[in-house]
Amino acid sequence: MSTENEFHDPMVLPGSTSDDQKFFDRFMFNLHPNDAARPSIIMGLGHYPGRNVADGYTIISLENEQRNIRFSTELNGIDGSGVGPFSFKCVEPNKVWRLKLGENPMGVEFDVTWEARAPYWLDIVKVENAGETPTNFEHLVQSGRYSGSVSIDGVTRSVDGWYGQRDRSRGVRTMQGGQGLHIWFQAQFDDRAIGFLLVEGRDGSRMILDGAVMLESGTLDYITDVSHNLQFNDLDLMSGVVEVVTESGERYHLEADASGGGGFMAGAGYGGHHGKPRGVDHLEHDVYVFSDGISQRTLDTSLTDRLTRFQCGEKTGYGIFEFALSRSSSYKYNPSSS
Repeated sequence: MSTENEFHDPMVLPGSTSDDQKFFDRFMFNLHPNDAARPSIIMGLGHYPGRNVADGYTIISLENEQRNIRFSTELNGIDGSGVGPFSFKCVEPNKVWRLKLGENPMGVEFDVTWEARAPYWLDIVKVENAGETPTNFEHLVQSGRYSGSVSIDGVTRSVDGWYGQRDRSRGVRTMQGGQGLHIWFQAQFDDRAIGFLLVEGRDGSRMILDGAVMLESGTLDYITDVSHNLQFNDLDLMSGVVEVVTESGERYHLEADASGGGGFMAGAGYGGHHGKPRGVDHLEHDVYVFSDGISQRTLDTSLTDRLTRFQCGEKTGYGIFEFALSRSSSYKYNPSSS
């Protein structure tokens, strides 16, 4: 773990050199109301100096559909402030970012500012991969609130006070095969956010656990243990219970309702498409209509960032429950708590 102001927050600039084709510098932000289930907006962008690629995405989950836009260009042809209709600025490292999406085929535009409401947690993720380059990357997660506005189909609304978690990562990520369950968990409450990354092997063994309770008081309470009992419809999370234990001895019993739908990260280019050269000013747009049978089995990846309602005692919160079950026939989900 590390402490605030140690992470170099600005993105790697065009012109940076890297001999490793798998090196990346990437961010992701999510954006959602703090008292309702929709819309859920997820945006991200990555620089891949070894491949001369910069690419990004925005997805929005609405009541009956998910809209997706993906864009890519050559890294050496931009100034490092955005790609296509998406632009960003690290206004104050580890504290304030501005994010803008201009006119595009998705019918969604925004001009928002994310401001940290708690310290970040930071770790170095290291995993040995049989026959592959070892995974070794910095991973930062931090909770914040937004100001600004979002326009959907010409209707503009304020996002002042909306919750949002950000994820920054930089390094080499080559994890392939052997994973059974992946969870990136971000439950937002009025005075804190509970966040962790958990990866289990197909045999149920724990590969990665890292995270913290991020308090608006300015402190971190690192997470030491997580257990889960989740209900899936095939590969799609519906509900469940997550138990979190922290370094200070706090225990959180979180009931999750993830039945709202959407958040399919295949729409954001996950599933192996990030960092692939597509030339200059490439842009793609599509729509997933939920009634058309879109599912984790029909898409490139089962990774899903579901906007979820959380109940912890008398407190209600909202946040992103990212999950993925292996589609391998050798894996079956087994809860780690009763």
